[in-house]
Amino acid sequence: MLAADLAKSYGTKWVPEYAREYLEIHGPEYREEDILTIAKGQLEQETKAEASALGYLFCDTEFIVTKIWSEVKYGRCDPWILQQIEKHTYDLFLLCDIDLPWAFDPLREHPGMRKELFEMYFNELQNRRLPYAVVRGTGIDRLYHAIRKINEYFKEN
Repeated sequence: MLAADLAKSYGTKWVPEYAREYLEIHGPEYREEDILTIAKGQLEQETKAEASALGYLFCDTEFIVTKIWSEVKYGRCDPWILQQIEKHTYDLFLLCDIDLPWAFDPLREHPGMRKELFEMYFNELQNRRLPYAVVRGTGIDRLYHAIRKINEYFKEN
């Protein structure tokens, strides 16, 4: 939702989470090799959207999320995904805090691991020294917080 709202606010494109589209078509049960297929589909969607984006391109997810998903579910990650983390860069990562209540979704896993997953994403961004901002707040305040973080970052860089 945040990526779509940001794209609308900036008058540009956004890329939905391809995993959702894939699992809605193929069903919620998946195998380890499906994660690689999903990662490649996500990259394909980003590449298509990038051609027509104006200024920014907002992506609902990316390869670090896919890496952690694979590691949590299967204890490992496909080397292609790891290579993409190094090769396919992003200007700024927006890491959403877990200050919103859990909302049930049949495609969402691990409701009891929100804090641990947030820490995994946070540590991955810090360890890789990637530019990020933590986004907090509820409703429209969350969107405004994200816009403020984006504007601050790109004004400084």
